[in-house]
Amino acid sequence: MDDTPTTTRPPRWLNDHEMRAWLGYRRMRALLDLQLARRLAADQGLSEPDYDVLTSLSDAEDHRIRLSELADRMLWSKSRLSHHVTRMQQRGLVTRQECASDGRGAFIVLTNHGMATLHAAAPDHVAAVREHFIDLLTEDQLRILGDLTDTVLAHLREQPA
Repeated sequence: MDDTPTTTRPPRWLNDHEMRAWLGYRRMRALLDLQLARRLAADQGLSEPDYDVLTSLSDAEDHRIRLSELADRMLWSKSRLSHHVTRMQQRGLVTRQECASDGRGAFIVLTNHGMATLHAAAPDHVAAVREHFIDLLTEDQLRILGDLTDTVLAHLREQPA
């Protein structure tokens, strides 16, 4: 074993301005997610992942999407999503269809009940997003936020999986 000391760069600690922005973002995200999740659960009996699955399916062609693609979109493992989809199936929100071209793959399909549930949930959810986020910001703040998220997301997409 080599006993030569390694040289490392000292950490670039966050200054007060950076710390305020970072901690503010973290707290805002946690509290906003909590508030929106509470409203979805109270108003429609849905979790945020339920809503994410339903909206992804409603936007997909023929209201169906491959399980693996949906897992990638949600940043979940296929196993975790499969278990979640099973619970949604039991509630009649989605169903599975085998993929004819790939015996190992499956499509997740939005049911009529799932679409009706989404249509019932969407107005309240959008109202909550407006109440607790969008309507609190000016047009300039929203534009800047959009620019910021584009910058960070572009960087994160370049990172190894």
